[in-house]
Amino acid sequence: MSLPRRRPSRTALTSAGLALAAAPLLGGCASTVGVAVAPDAANPACARVVLALPESLGDGLDERRTTSQATWAWGEGADPVTLRCGVEVPGPTTEQCVTMETAAGTSIDWLVRADAEPADAEDADPGALAAATADPSAPATATEPADPLAEPGSSDWTFVTYGRDPAVEVHVPAAVVAERSTSFLDALSPAIAQVEATRSCL
Repeated sequence: MSLPRRRPSRTALTSAGLALAAAPLLGGCASTVGVAVAPDAANPACARVVLALPESLGDGLDERRTTSQATWAWGEGADPVTLRCGVEVPGPTTEQCVTMETAAGTSIDWLVRADAEPADAEDADPGALAAATADPSAPATATEPADPLAEPGSSDWTFVTYGRDPAVEVHVPAAVVAERSTSFLDALSPAIAQVEATRSCL
């Protein structure tokens, strides 16, 4: 006598359906961003910084995974905002130094650089911040960087934290600068504050 064939269980059908439904979603995930690792990326403080980073920097700037330790990225397409912890700690300099104050009372000092290369700097909006000199003994001959709001998309911008070891760099590509203010860096302040400040802009 032949036994009746068993019907697939509801659980099995559901699991198969979920697997098929998930396939196109996985295919639509944002690609991993290649970011060069910083020299001091293994510093334990960098781990605290990365863990405290926000999931989003605003509309269209959601987090993306990166290829290197102590790095992160936000944004769509080929020009995301990127962050590296453990870059070279800047010493006294005549570069533009700005202080960003948050509503929670956290102050973060950044060196501002206009640079077409994302390899070693972080971006900020100098048009929205007051400039200061990081070294009072340095000659006051520093050239003011261009304002990315006055010349939208003309160059990439980078920020490097000043007075904190390890240092953190944020690179903002010209495509992002052209579309929005870089005031979203304020959202990074709680993470940057994981590294103690020992000096400040003057």
